[in-house]
Amino acid sequence: MATKKPLVITSGQIQQLQAGDTLDAAVSEVDVVSMTNANAGPIVIGAPVYVSVAGSVDLAKADAAGTVQMLGLVKDTSIATSEAGIIQTDGVLVATTGQWDAVAGTTGGLAAGAAYYLDPDTAGLLTATAPTTAGDFVVRVGIALSTTDLDISIMPPIKL
Repeated sequence: MATKKPLVITSGQIQQLQAGDTLDAAVSEVDVVSMTNANAGPIVIGAPVYVSVAGSVDLAKADAAGTVQMLGLVKDTSIATSEAGIIQTDGVLVATTGQWDAVAGTTGGLAAGAAYYLDPDTAGLLTATAPTTAGDFVVRVGIALSTTDLDISIMPPIKL
C-alpha cells in the first residue's frame, strides 16, 4: 500500500505536509442544543435535563420513565424559566467546584475518576452512587476528569 501525505493549507495555498512537519489542530467536538426551560424555576449549570412533552427541557430524575431519558447537562450558568439556554449532550463540561457542589451534593467539586449518575431522589441532581432501589433507573451520566471537569457520556437507562 502506498504512503500518502495529508494536504494542508499554508498561507492560503494547498500543499502536501512536508517531511518533519506535524499537524497541530485542536480536536474538541462538543454537541450542544438550545432549548427552553419548562421548569418553574431557573436551571443551573451541570443540572441534568430531559425533553418534556412540550418540547422544552425540565429537570431529569431517575425514578420514572417520563423523566429519565436525559438529553444532557445545562451548559449556561443558569437558564431562567421560559428562556432558552444551551444544553451540552457530550464532551467535557467545565464548571467551578461550587457549581458542581450544587448539582452533585459534594464539597470541593467532583471526585476525579468517579462515575456520576442521574439522582433518583431529587430532580436535577447527580450522584456518585448508582441507584439500587427496585423501580429506579441507573443512568450513568459521565466520568469526572478533575474536580471541575466532567466527561459527559450518557448511557441508556437501566430499570432496576
